[in-house]
Amino acid sequence: MAQEGGLKARARAWAVHAFTASGAVLGLLALLAAARGDYALSALWMLAALAVDGSDGLLARRFQVARFAPALDGRRLDDIVDYLNYVIVPVCFLVWSGHIESLWIAAAPVLASAYGFAQTEAKTRDHFFLGFPSYWNVVAIYLWQFQVGAVATGVVIVLLAALVFVPLRYLHPSQMHRLWWSTNLGAALWLGVVALAVAAPETAARLRLIECSLIYPVWYLGLSLWLGGLTRDRRTKASIT
Repeated sequence: MAQEGGLKARARAWAVHAFTASGAVLGLLALLAAARGDYALSALWMLAALAVDGSDGLLARRFQVARFAPALDGRRLDDIVDYLNYVIVPVCFLVWSGHIESLWIAAAPVLASAYGFAQTEAKTRDHFFLGFPSYWNVVAIYLWQFQVGAVATGVVIVLLAALVFVPLRYLHPSQMHRLWWSTNLGAALWLGVVALAVAAPETAARLRLIECSLIYPVWYLGLSLWLGGLTRDRRTKASIT
């Protein structure tokens, strides 16, 4: 019986690894959709990848992945998938949709986030992201939805890329100790509202869904400034997600 329980635990742990890896497939689907000009479908795949990333950490802790499937480094896998979905996919999305027209602008988030993901001080000891946490997928969807021009897009991207290097602490929703429920339920509601806005643009325009969805990013940023803010403590953990 003990051996059977161990097999089930290992199977669940490896299933969580597979779930994390599925985010890379969603990223590929988002790239393919954007390459053929189907930006709505691409945005939906990006949102699906966000949903996977928002839940796989909880599953990994729940099923003790590090204990029952230690042969695969879940954090490294997560970082690889996240760099694809949070950086490469949205940058390609913005280039192909015409929001980025300069190679230098496209390179800014790619290089800044490479630093952000690779630095050994990417996360504080109390589980905050240190520096802008490369939410380029969220940024890309909003720039596309609001039909922001190439010049304004370039300004936004350069400013956010610079914030990767500013030691502001940003919330890590799944690892919060305070306001966990409100923040994560808000994230789930935000995901649903944005997905509906993308999938049903006429309804979204009538109800101003995409504008209403901005409530959560404002909440997130305000809470990050309140609970996190500027820090000079650079002693951190190695993983950005």
